[in-house]
Formats: sequence, C-alpha cells, structure tokens
Amino acid sequence: MTEPTPIAIVGAAGRMGTSLLEEAARRPDLRVVAAVVTPEWTGPDHLGPDQVPVFRSIPDLDEAAPRVVIDFTSPAAAIQVARFCAGTHRALVSGTTGLDDADLQELRRCAASAPTVWASNFSVGVNLLEALVEQATAAFGPEAEVEIFEAHHRHKVDAPSGTALTLGHAVARARGTSLESIARFTHQGHAGPRDPAEVGFQVLRGGDIVGEHSVWFCAHGERLELSHRATDRGIFARGALRAARWAASASPGFYSMRDVLSGPSTPAPASS
Repeated sequence: MTEPTPIAIVGAAGRMGTSLLEEAARRPDLRVVAAVVTPEWTGPDHLGPDQVPVFRSIPDLDEAAPRVVIDFTSPAAAIQVARFCAGTHRALVSGTTGLDDADLQELRRCAASAPTVWASNFSVGVNLLEALVEQATAAFGPEAEVEIFEAHHRHKVDAPSGTALTLGHAVARARGTSLESIARFTHQGHAGPRDPAEVGFQVLRGGDIVGEHSVWFCAHGERLELSHRATDRGIFARGALRAARWAASASPGFYSMRDVLSGPSTPAPASS
C-alpha cells in the first residue's frame, strides 16, 4: 500500500485551516504532520481530529518534513512560505488572496525551485465557471456588457474577492486585453452612460455567506447569468487537498487549479 503523503497546513487555526484539518482526517492518502500557527498562539499544542502537532514558525517545518505545504494566510506570510518551499524544494499549494503583482511575481520565481499551485478559489465548480466565462465572453464579443457580483461573510478583508478578479481576468483574456484597462469598481453619483467595454464589479459583505459569484452578460434582448454558490467551506478544503496530492508528484513550475483538474496524474513541468 502506498504511504500517505505528508503535508503541513499553514494558517491551521483559521477558518480554512480548520476545514483543511477536518477534511484531511478523512483521506487515507494524506497525513497532516504539522499545523502552523502564529508565534502569538496561546491555544492547544495539537489541532484537528488527528491531533496534529502545532508549530509556531515556518522554518521549524523542517523538523516535521512535509512533502507539500498548504498555505491560506496573508500575502506577507504567503511569500515567506513560498521562499521556504523553494529553499527546501517542497511543493506548495497556496490559496492566499490579496496578492499584488509583485507578490505573484515572487511566487512565480519561487516556483522555479518548487512546484507551486496557486488559485484564488479551489472549488471545482468555480474553476469550471472561469472556463465558461471565457467561452461566453468570446461568443458574445462586444455585444454584451459584463458585470461581476460577489458576496462573502462579514469577516473577509479583501474586496473584490480574488475569485471575482480571476473571473474578470477570464473576460479580459477572451477580449485580448488586460483587466486593469477595463475594470470598473465603483458606480456612484452621475456616472454617465456605461462604457460597453468595461467590466463592472459589485461586492456584498455580510453574515456568514460562504461565497457567491455571478457573471452577467447583458446583451440587447437577452441576458446570460453564470453563477456559483458555495454552501460548505469544505469544498475549498477538498479542492486544496486534491491539489496537494497532485503537486506532490509535480515538477517545479507555476500551476493553477485548472492544471490540477485537467492535467495527468503525473504533471509535466509548467512554464513560469
């Protein structure tokens, strides 16, 4: 029988970290060997159903010897994790959002030494939605205006969500341009007629909404709505664990969740 892949979870005390610990406990092909928390952590020394030992710093992970590190933290911490993985040649799965262009460039640089899967959303459905949005944008051409709506719980700190921006990039790719040149994040006051080329974003924060994303294509005489609603945070954890199992046998390179869903069981090197 194949030995389970040893993994570490960074941000283990957070919402996603807790979900990852719970979902990983149900998988015989994975074994969590380290739960990383902040140095200020005053909670128990073991977390999750499998009572995973707690670590308070990234360098200490060497002691646990994970094959894959899963990161759902802050941009600053995510870069620290990426550099650790590059320096120790361990695979990285990161779902940290709010990264700027410099952060993403650093992730790509680190991926030259360690297989790295980064996604703003690890849901299978959302990644299918991204592909459908790109296809619909190309089919409609300039005849449809595009609006992206997203809703999340009151505790989410970045807006629009990383997933909403990913969907916006899908529109931009299909139009042969950059999202930065067509995105519009505010509609307020006497804004004047809408520019048909722009992509609008709308954001809602409240309650315990796990995550909702809708893309509207508004054309003359018709409207297409493509939507995804998450009702269980476990879908993101299950997707990230699927990516971790995939990344364990990957060559160094920068990958997306779409690579995980469509790629072979032994992935080929990705371009950086």
